[in-house]
Amino acid sequence: MTDSRTWPPISYEERPWSTEPAAGGSRRQRLMARGPYLAAVPAGIAGIEPVIGSRTQALVEAATVEMVRFDAELGQDSAPFAALLLRSESASSSQIENLTAGARKIVLAQLGDRSSINASLIASNVEAMQAAIALSEDLTVDNIGAMHHTLLSSTDQVIAGEYRNSQVWIRGNSPHSAEFVPPHHERVMDAMQDLVEFMQRDDIPALIQAAVAHAQFETIHPFADGNGRTGRAIVSALLRAKGVTERVTIPVSSGLLTDTRLYFDALGAYRQGDVLPIVERFAESAMFAVDNGRLLAADIRAAVLGFRASVGTAQESIRKIMELLPREPAITAEMAAEYTGVSPATAYRAVQRLEAVGILTPAGKVRGVSAWIAGDIIAALDDFAARAGRRTRH
Repeated sequence: MTDSRTWPPISYEERPWSTEPAAGGSRRQRLMARGPYLAAVPAGIAGIEPVIGSRTQALVEAATVEMVRFDAELGQDSAPFAALLLRSESASSSQIENLTAGARKIVLAQLGDRSSINASLIASNVEAMQAAIALSEDLTVDNIGAMHHTLLSSTDQVIAGEYRNSQVWIRGNSPHSAEFVPPHHERVMDAMQDLVEFMQRDDIPALIQAAVAHAQFETIHPFADGNGRTGRAIVSALLRAKGVTERVTIPVSSGLLTDTRLYFDALGAYRQGDVLPIVERFAESAMFAVDNGRLLAADIRAAVLGFRASVGTAQESIRKIMELLPREPAITAEMAAEYTGVSPATAYRAVQRLEAVGILTPAGKVRGVSAWIAGDIIAALDDFAARAGRRTRH
């Protein structure tokens, strides 16, 4: 057993540095970029139990109860909300990395529109989240690599899914001036195996385990890029693996977004040997995410009721397309035909009917195919993002 403030901090080791400093820098910058540097050495955590105080324990328990309750509240109607919440988590996680795009661009990017780089990256994050949930029962070093591959395969095939083979650092022109220097690449695989062993334990409360695992993952920084988004996907995978959620993804990143400085400070405290801030930040973020998720669910239900009122008595193909829209707010006539099981011509007429009453709006062509969006669903997603984005600035 260990006190929360004596959780093993990272240590440091000296490593040689032989790369020439960047041309054009000042003499002082060139001198600072020479010689050996210090790289972090994360402690092994596979067999350590994070111990927190009673106040934080109560917060963790309350947040866990709220997540379980929210997952159960959606019940048999969870399918459309599962897709929306997963998309919202992906967008919020990307926004932490300053990758922002409106819901309209994101859903069109999921159809294949590549006009917005940020939206395309967020769409890839949606796929990475789906991979994380699919692999949640088997969180191994290889499967974490598979999540990362899904995240970056559309933008950087060279590093997608590949554990890094060089030193990286966070901010700064070299490891000498960096804000944080993760472990040397020779230590990455052993550190990841230790982390996986920690995540596979079943004697730690799930939310505590997820928060600590995330902080350790970010400290290891095992990939050349995409560590933040992959690390937050692991949180969702762990919550699913430990049975906190069964139907939906809790968009915890939307809570982290409310005060990103607290989040990054908590990661710093973890590296200094204090687990309390990161655990508290994730518990508080989970509570916010559930509240925000409930508002999103209410908005979606109101939109669906509005759809039904707009069309009145309608043929089955139209009703089925309306059922599809909450989970797929951007559609093509081909998608509608596949989902409803009717001919393309019948599906197209149904889409036109929904356009005529204002439920669908033309969105141009994506890869040569006409697309439509459900404006009320897009508005609900943007409102969710706006609530998450009302962050505290320091």
